[in-house]
Formats: sequence, C-alpha cells, structure tokens
Amino acid sequence: MFRKLLFEPAIAEVDLDSVDRIIIHREILARKRMIREVMFEIYSRQHELDRQYFGAVTGRRVEIGAGSSLMKTLFPDVESTDVVSCPGLDRALDAMNMPYDDQSVRAIFGINCFHHFNDPYKFLRELFRVCRPGGGAVLVEPYYGPVAALICKYLYATEGFDKKAPAVRPPGRPMSGANQALSYIVFIRDQAKLAELVPEVELVHMEPLSNYIRYFASGGITFRQLLPDAAIPLLKSAEAALSFLRSTLAIHYVLAVRTKT
Repeated sequence: MFRKLLFEPAIAEVDLDSVDRIIIHREILARKRMIREVMFEIYSRQHELDRQYFGAVTGRRVEIGAGSSLMKTLFPDVESTDVVSCPGLDRALDAMNMPYDDQSVRAIFGINCFHHFNDPYKFLRELFRVCRPGGGAVLVEPYYGPVAALICKYLYATEGFDKKAPAVRPPGRPMSGANQALSYIVFIRDQAKLAELVPEVELVHMEPLSNYIRYFASGGITFRQLLPDAAIPLLKSAEAALSFLRSTLAIHYVLAVRTKT
C-alpha cells in the first residue's frame, strides 16, 4: 500500500522492458532537480575513481545501461549505450557480449545495471576481454546495509533483494526479475568463487554513497518526491552531519573493478 501511494504516476503503466521506460525516465529527470543533482554527484564520483584507478590507461570510455542517464552532459567523450535502442544513445549493446575489440576500452561505467545480469561472471570475463590491462569498471549498485536491504526489498515490486540467492540465474527480461543484492553476492559473499572463476579482475574500491537522504527524499525516478527542492541545502547538511553512519544508512555504493596487468 505504501509503495503504491508513493509510486510515480508517469511510469505506473510503463513496460519497464520497453524503450518507453527510457523516455519517461528522461522526462522525470528533466523536471526533478533533487534527483538530477544527486545523479550528477554520482557521475562525478565515478569519474574521480576512473582517474584514480585507471588513469594510466588509454582507450574508449563506455557507459552501459545508460538509458536515461545524463552522464554524457558532463563527460561528452563517454559512449552511451543500453540493452535497448533509443534516440539519444550512441548504440545498443549486450554488456555480456560487447561489440568492442580486445583491449580497446579504458573504463566502463554502470549505474544500477550490474544486478540485472543473469550471469555476472560472464560480464566480468567480457570486461577483462575488452579492457586494456589496468582498465576496468566503476559500478554503482544497491548497497547491502540494513536500510538499503529493507528499502530495496519492499519498495521495488519488479526486483528482489535476496542475499542468499545464487549469482547466476536463467535468462529473463532485461529489467524485470533482477536481484538487487547481486553485487553483494558476487564481490563479498562469494569473493572466493569470483577469484576462481574470473581471476583476471580484482575489486579495488568499495564505498557507500553519502547522498542517500536526498536520494530517498527525491523519490529517485520511480517514486514521488517527498520534500520540495527548497529543502536541498538542509538535506545536504544532514548528510554531512550523519556521514559517519553511511555504512548503515546508505542506499547505494560504488565499486571499482580493475583488470589485472
């Protein structure tokens, strides 16, 4: 009942596996300043980590699952891609079977797309193939802390949050049926399995994001905004004051995965 009350009316009847999802999400981002500012902060943090960990590597930079993303407005050199074709994207591609030459990519960026892969190890092997040695991916995913687990489990009807599920699942629709706990399963719970199956990649950075109060208050692109934009300065101050609790309260976290040289 609570989820239905908060749900963004513009996407209530949209097929999340269709291109309509991208178009509606773009419209929501265009009119919601709070979530737009949060996303710009996330893009900037991803690129800081790109410079920090992959800065010595040359090659193309690619955003997967770009859909409604505004990353290209800040970083125009990044190639924007999604699993479905849509105007405004550079190309459509399957991130588990990318159309790039071996060792031609420096960095891959993704926000809330890793947990949609039915075989994350296949994606990571593909990451190793297309990236130059020392390149890699910067991914933003649902966090595995208590608050994020509660929110992800009960507010998102088309996606689950199951820390006990297997990492690999049967192929399904691109957006529906995902497990938002997948990054936790692959990089934390089953890290020994990751080292066995894809020894060519390593997790070099993991950090809970601190803009969770504004993200929740904004409703993201799925729910109604709970507070007016005038509250943004106050919410940012609250985030700064509670930064020591972000490992408990965070909704998302950022991971950097590097290919070994």
